[in-house]
Amino acid sequence: MNIYVGNLPYSVQDEELREAFEAYGDVMSAEVIFDRRTQRSRGYGFVEMQNDDEGHEAIAALNGSDFQGRELRVDESKPKDEKPSSRPRDQKRNRNQNKGKAEQAPAADNGTGLIGLIKRIFG
Repeated sequence: MNIYVGNLPYSVQDEELREAFEAYGDVMSAEVIFDRRTQRSRGYGFVEMQNDDEGHEAIAALNGSDFQGRELRVDESKPKDEKPSSRPRDQKRNRNQNKGKAEQAPAADNGTGLIGLIKRIFG
């Protein structure tokens, strides 16, 4: 089970994150995410646990708990394609893609639009 851990203190390292979750079961990996450009923590990470039941137990126990002075946000991680984008440029791209699709969709023949106008004029 892959687990998202948010609102981490910026000083937390992978090993500290691993230790917090090992109390609930076998941790396969624990990674704090760092910004490539600045090499600073982004304040979140991911933990992969062997057993789903242990993962759910860890989520229930650690979500909202205090971790080095910060209230953790812990939840089951969803694959990238299942979650909506929160990035403005991705939303703009999706809007543009949808706009093109809507323009290309065939209009319903209800007497409106260019086709309806042509049918009214020419019978």
